Amino acid sequence: MIDWTTVVEILAAIGVGAAIGLVTARRIAMTAMPQLVAAFHSLVGLAAVLVGVAAYLNPQAFGISDLVIPLIGQPFAVIHPVSRIELGLGVAIGAITFSGSVIAFLKLNGNMGGKPIMLPGRHVINIALLAGILGLIAYFVTDQSAWIFWTITVLSFVIGFLLIVPIGGADMPVVVSMLNSYSGWAAAAMGFTLHNSAMIITGALVGSSGAILSYIMCRAMNRSFISVIAGGFGQSSDAGGPAAASDRPWKRGSAEDAAFLMSQAEQVIIVPGYGMAVAQAQHVLREMGDKLKAEGVRVKYAIHPVAGRMPGHMNVLLAEANVPYDDVFELEDINSEFAQTDVAFVIGANDVTNPAAKTDKSSPIYGMPVLDVEKAKTVLFIKRSMGGVGYAGVDNDLFYRDNTMMLLADAKKMVEDIVKALD
Repeated sequence: MIDWTTVVEILAAIGVGAAIGLVTARRIAMTAMPQLVAAFHSLVGLAAVLVGVAAYLNPQAFGISDLVIPLIGQPFAVIHPVSRIELGLGVAIGAITFSGSVIAFLKLNGNMGGKPIMLPGRHVINIALLAGILGLIAYFVTDQSAWIFWTITVLSFVIGFLLIVPIGGADMPVVVSMLNSYSGWAAAAMGFTLHNSAMIITGALVGSSGAILSYIMCRAMNRSFISVIAGGFGQSSDAGGPAAASDRPWKRGSAEDAAFLMSQAEQVIIVPGYGMAVAQAQHVLREMGDKLKAEGVRVKYAIHPVAGRMPGHMNVLLAEANVPYDDVFELEDINSEFAQTDVAFVIGANDVTNPAAKTDKSSPIYGMPVLDVEKAKTVLFIKRSMGGVGYAGVDNDLFYRDNTMMLLADAKKMVEDIVKALD
């Protein structure tokens, strides 16, 4: 028989959640989308923990226990051994996802610094905590005491915090992707507890796809996949180039200079980054590209796998501006073309264009494949000022190259001025 009171409560909860999600998604700025994704991941992890707690406190309601009546004393529910494993893993993964996503949100939102926070002996601490969690889950199979369950939960919250804190800002897109994978596995584990095939299937899909995407991004950044899972693969960002920005010569250009150079070019490669997202310049950038095409210039867009603050950030923005899909190229497909390109137009992409990644072993981004924009005949680089650095906290050697012209202004305003100069 249908319990209509329960049905109404469920539908009401779905309605409230849907309303909150709709309002949040409509109000959030595109530049804050990475923070929103991290926040949603944290909610998935927290939901998994709460479901696990509810199942532990009332296992009979979830059909995961048998009622045992001792000779003396009150009857109690004995959770099935397999369900105890599912509970332990689900709560552990969910707690790691929640606390890790909260730290990622704080870093992406600017509440915490982007530089990695290196704790002494962090790898030993992480391994010890992980071993402790796995050991307690194994012990939980034989003893369902409350202290074991709550210790697993607390330790998992702690290790989630410790895994993300040491990771620097330049690696945050990989972190967001990895947390996406964690949230999927947490949902899948809770699906077993709830005997819900839909949760198991969708959780496994999210978990596996997130893991595959993380692996692909690690290869693109020359990072170890294992080091991502272990946490703390960021390095200190003390290296800031051989000299301070104010002590090194650089050239400044105007919108008119940029318009003239690009109108005379045979090919222009546009490299968008987080600065474009902040300025919301994607629409006027497409307008600039269309004007150049009308003058016979070949226009292409080069996307680095970790440009922005989350996987696919730049692809989403360019698609929103209706940039033709055939004009957008990934790093490995377009890097060889910069040497034959007249103008590389960089709009807010800092770390992913920094040549120091190939030459400076002390740099925190050393070894990360970058776009070879410095090989173009002329580089036009839009930046608000010469004082700032990229999210990795290092200065960009590209600013001081002989073939680089700095366009210092708000990205959207500068592109609008270039479009006017092209008329």
